[in-house]
Amino acid sequence: MTAEPITVVIDYQAQPGKHDVASRQLATLVAAVVAEEPACLGITICQDPANPTRFLLYERWSDRTVYLGPHMNSPHLRQFIGQAEEFLVGPPRISLWHEVFDARPSSARGGHEPAA
Repeated sequence: MTAEPITVVIDYQAQPGKHDVASRQLATLVAAVVAEEPACLGITICQDPANPTRFLLYERWSDRTVYLGPHMNSPHLRQFIGQAEEFLVGPPRISLWHEVFDARPSSARGGHEPAA
């Protein structure tokens, strides 16, 4: 069976008054992941404009096994998790998805065809 890319959606809730700290910590984590983990195909951090304590990460990974194994045990993620109780309400909600169709122009998705 061939590994196929997955999309990971993560919903974080910052503690009241700590959304700036959470934003900086998430940006630091994402920079490390993108720089050090070649299986990561990109991460976008979004913030709820109506509730700045809510963050959503949209991640693309080469396959599920890499995300759930080496990534979850990486030093930078373990460090983030160890510090998260200082600025997050609790653990994030994480869901894994597989792509069935991509409506972005081919230039925005690197020339790949929609998933079948």
